[in-house]
Amino acid sequence: MDAVRVALLREVLAGTEWLTDTRRFGGALRAAAGRSEGLLLVGCEEYEPWHLAAHLREEADWSGLPGLRPTLVRHRVAEGLPAHLSVGLGRLEAAGRGETLLVVSPGAPGAGLLERVHDARRSGATVFALEGGAEPGLHPVAHEVLAAPPDAGPDLETVQHLVSAAAGENARPAGTGRPLRDRLSRLAERLTAPPPRW
Repeated sequence: MDAVRVALLREVLAGTEWLTDTRRFGGALRAAAGRSEGLLLVGCEEYEPWHLAAHLREEADWSGLPGLRPTLVRHRVAEGLPAHLSVGLGRLEAAGRGETLLVVSPGAPGAGLLERVHDARRSGATVFALEGGAEPGLHPVAHEVLAAPPDAGPDLETVQHLVSAAAGENARPAGTGRPLRDRLSRLAERLTAPPPRW
């Protein structure tokens, strides 16, 4: 979903709690990632949040916040993959103070993932959760939770677009950013660059 579609979606959702909630969640994620040593992104066993990883990477580049650039943590890692696609669940066991963990789960997260996330929180990691199921399994272990109920409002995919856009917003206080020419140059580079390959 490109910036124009996100803007149209925001227009449709203007005045609803969804827009406020996604902006609040995205802003909290931006603040935590800005203070952290890294953002870990993990899904449940049946769902890997590739799309969100790509959007957060774009927002990190666009906003100048390297802390928003996620490390995708995978449940199954095949041999021969590049390093950025070979991070397994063992990485969650090493997560601790100074790190931010974002968990995306369209349904129940599963006992194994829930235990690892709980351990990461006990070790000092800041935990965020995007949920899409009727069973809120991550509420007890997450610092911040945004749930997309299956029966009303935007679905989990749409919520991910809104959150990633909100996380990249307002990264710098007014007047402290790069000169306009530099920002326009970066925009031109971004618009003419080939799409990322996953």
